[in-house]
Amino acid sequence: MKIKAAISALSALAHDGRLAIYRMLVQAGPAGLAVGRIAKKTEMPGATLSFHLSALKHAGLVRAERQGRELIQTADFTNMNALVGYLTENCCGGDAMACAPVVQPVRKKRA
Repeated sequence: MKIKAAISALSALAHDGRLAIYRMLVQAGPAGLAVGRIAKKTEMPGATLSFHLSALKHAGLVRAERQGRELIQTADFTNMNALVGYLTENCCGGDAMACAPVVQPVRKKRA
């Protein structure tokens, strides 16, 4: 990944709404989510959601595919992995095991 692509991706993710949308799409996996479902989950007005999805798409983080009457949004996992690779390249002087990410368990909120 080139530095300009990394900056574009990081800039797109540097907004709470876009980051929430992107994380939602990553969690949805390759099946993605319909725009209407994203709107319902985020409670964003259509124009705002469209703006944010456009920014994520322009940064190469999201792809859209029409399936019948629905527009399905999916995270671009290839570009996501390239960004993570770019950020961790040469990590700890090349000792990837020394700085491997530690995955913290997600704690569910109590009702």
